[in-house]
Amino acid sequence: MSCSRDSHLRFNDGKVSFDGRVLFLTEDPQPLRQQLAGEDLILSSDLRLRSDISTDEIIPVYRMYQFDDKLGTYVYEALCCSQQFPVHPGSVKNGGFIVSVSGSRRGKGSSREHAPLAEYHAGIRLIVAKSFERIYRDNCHNLGIFTSTDFGLLPRIQAGETIPFSQLVAGLDPITVDILRHRGLFPYALGRLGADEMVAPVSSDYPQTLGEKILARHVVTHPASDITGVPSIQPGDHAFMRTDLRISHDYITGMAEALIRAQLGEDYTVRDPETMILFRDHLTFLDDVMTPKRQAIGLLDAAHALNHAQQQFANRHGIKLHGEQTDRKGSEGINHNLVLEKYALPGSFVVSADSHAPHMGAIGCLAVGVGSTALATSWLTRDIHLVVPESARVQLVGELPREITAKDIMLHLLTRPEVKSGRLVGKLIEYGGPVVRQLCLDERATLTNMATEIGAFSALIAPDQRVVRWLHQRGLTTSEAERLCRDLSSDTDAVYAEDLWIDVSTLRPMIALPGDPGNGIFCDELTEDVAIDIAFCGSCTGSKAADMDMVAAVFAAALDAGKSIHPRVKCYIQAGSIAVREYCDRSGYLEVFRKVGACFLEPGCGACCNAGPGVSEREDQVTISSINRNFPGRSGPGRLYLASPYTVAASAIAGRVTLYQP
Repeated sequence: MSCSRDSHLRFNDGKVSFDGRVLFLTEDPQPLRQQLAGEDLILSSDLRLRSDISTDEIIPVYRMYQFDDKLGTYVYEALCCSQQFPVHPGSVKNGGFIVSVSGSRRGKGSSREHAPLAEYHAGIRLIVAKSFERIYRDNCHNLGIFTSTDFGLLPRIQAGETIPFSQLVAGLDPITVDILRHRGLFPYALGRLGADEMVAPVSSDYPQTLGEKILARHVVTHPASDITGVPSIQPGDHAFMRTDLRISHDYITGMAEALIRAQLGEDYTVRDPETMILFRDHLTFLDDVMTPKRQAIGLLDAAHALNHAQQQFANRHGIKLHGEQTDRKGSEGINHNLVLEKYALPGSFVVSADSHAPHMGAIGCLAVGVGSTALATSWLTRDIHLVVPESARVQLVGELPREITAKDIMLHLLTRPEVKSGRLVGKLIEYGGPVVRQLCLDERATLTNMATEIGAFSALIAPDQRVVRWLHQRGLTTSEAERLCRDLSSDTDAVYAEDLWIDVSTLRPMIALPGDPGNGIFCDELTEDVAIDIAFCGSCTGSKAADMDMVAAVFAAALDAGKSIHPRVKCYIQAGSIAVREYCDRSGYLEVFRKVGACFLEPGCGACCNAGPGVSEREDQVTISSINRNFPGRSGPGRLYLASPYTVAASAIAGRVTLYQP
């Protein structure tokens, strides 16, 4: 291994030198302030490390309009330590840090590569944590950042010791090791272009879960050909997987395309552009909510530049772009919702630049979120590198109460000790049991979508006759739909690393307290009277037709009782696609929303990513929302509670967090 030109690292004779300081991200803000002021600390039992650090805390969502070295200035400025934010812009980048240390489940939340890229541009080259979220760790490796769970490395690095490369990559699969040896995925991937070596795992007679069956079908056996598929795979196998669809949106496309241009210049072509789909869905309402202060520093102009870059990329390569509506404000739809409505098929394999890609698992489509570098290289090669994950099964049994929704089930699941301890992190979740079969596809999509909050690799539900009928409504013949669904179930002797059972008859409506989707309690256990200022029902988990049914039912009952939205509350209802808006119109819901005093919004992500109506503007504001995550700052500076559409609508009427009583 030759010497690296990276000024932060030295590679020589199979060893790595880390020339810089170690930064411990702590629960107590004071030790963090001491380090930023120049004091070096050592790991001790008194140093309580922050766990559950989300990508929203690593880099604030409003900084995502930039993706160059400026990101390094703002790393960790949103890190919440005992309700304080001790990191100021530039303090990490100017502090000479090369190692960042934290507790468990580092990198929760969004798949955005902006988070590790911000760390990279701040000088961080090694991240040590008790455990990592899958996409975040992959993104680190793709950028050439080492990750480790070996805390024994820290005193050695602080003593100036060089670390063998083999120790830094211990436990990683050979392809990831090679990626880190090349200092990132792009240099490695460019070396693969045109190669024809065998890269497939050795097949064996191994009983398959549903997810393993789908992955086995997509294993690339010769990278220069279209030959794919092996009889079986098992957890731990590593391979390149041929994608059926590659999805990107306005936050990510420009960044990913810039990565390609940095490596190849302007003269490049993408592979099979007909299997790529782009979306303008996150930023169509940004002009309505961006503060003058942020506009003054150019963030709105940067966001508009992202849209322009995506449009140019689509035009140049002939890629389908679902853009803004031409006759009104808003997008054609949220990418997850539209892909499920129009493109996803049972048994297909989809990669997306968005962590909630498992949404498509509702019909047995395996969809995974990836970072910008992985997405960009897939544009060139049409495949991505994966290590086959272990599978976990979640069985839903019992009698489903009328008022319990898929959102309540997920908020409960996030409180389970198996999830809290991280046992499902990185697993491929398969939902089953009689209750799942009772759920409509919209509710199934909420289950698979929010597996991301568990930290899962992805999530699936085996397709059944309900899926066949739905595909027929989409335009397929019944025989075509049945063929696609055939053999898409797990073998009876398939092996699951975890097997959870949830008796839904024991559940009551849930609410997640501010700060984390895992802060769930039963609504009737809320000990304080929580007055709300904003009620928002939208995002990919709360904007489907079934979600609109729930909201309309609450609001229609309120109108019958002579009630309307509480005068203190701003209530927003946002459709997930044009088809959902048209459904609301046909069903008379738009008139119900108008009469009750709610503001109906055209499709878009908006408030979920701090980029549309429904975000808080002040720290003292309280929001109740149907979005899927409530990390600090995710949807504005105020306190954000998560709940089902029923509870959101009922709370909008009452002016405080309250239960829906059907």
